[in-house]
Amino acid sequence: MIEVDNIHKSFGDNHVLKGITTRFEQGKTNLIIGQSGSGKTVFLKCLLGLFEPEEGRICYNGRIYSDLTMNEKRDLRQEMGMVFQGSALFDSMTVEGNVMFPLEMFTKQSKAEMQERVDFVLKRVNLIDAHERYPSEISGGMQKRVAIARAIVMNPKYLFCDEPNSGLDPKTAILIDNLIQEITQEYNITTIINTHDMNSVMEIGEKILFLKDGYKEWEGTNKEIFKTDNKAVTDFVYSSELFKKVRQMYLEERN
Repeated sequence: MIEVDNIHKSFGDNHVLKGITTRFEQGKTNLIIGQSGSGKTVFLKCLLGLFEPEEGRICYNGRIYSDLTMNEKRDLRQEMGMVFQGSALFDSMTVEGNVMFPLEMFTKQSKAEMQERVDFVLKRVNLIDAHERYPSEISGGMQKRVAIARAIVMNPKYLFCDEPNSGLDPKTAILIDNLIQEITQEYNITTIINTHDMNSVMEIGEKILFLKDGYKEWEGTNKEIFKTDNKAVTDFVYSSELFKKVRQMYLEERN
């Protein structure tokens, strides 16, 4: 679990985050949504420890980040997995090499132990025969699965995903969503996803945080978002034609 209490973050005169308080549950897919400039990326970087808020606190399973020593912060960061928007794979490394990289950098495991772990996570993301292939030789969806395998290879307690469906076709995006949710539940991870994808909101939004102009405008579940009368939320989510259709079906079922 990650608990956020009244955090503020500024860059010079630009006050980006304005007193956000929320909680991200363990074992659930927690989504952050909002328009460009709403503060989503800065908020995610605060959660990752890349930015430190000027006010407020962030607590990871009882550990207040600002109270930790440098060594304790380093240890905490090793409990975090990250799936970047563009996958961020190393072009010069094979799939196996990309996934093994964190183990080589941050553990003292034997080669056999690392190989066993890499084989396990690649199998878990349904990439059994891709070990020796390079990122340029696989599809965008496969690259995302490699990125997820690399993010979970260290058995993280916290998984962060920045626009994991960016650049993917709708069918592949659904597969990636389902994989992230399965892994979250299977390993009881606290997963936080920055997204613009309304399919993700509908399918895996067990907790949704909507930011606007640096404020927490609304939070709830993918069931509750259909019922909200918050204009900022409805203006944002119902810009999606698919979301309009789904909401209409929901309202018709209720009637």
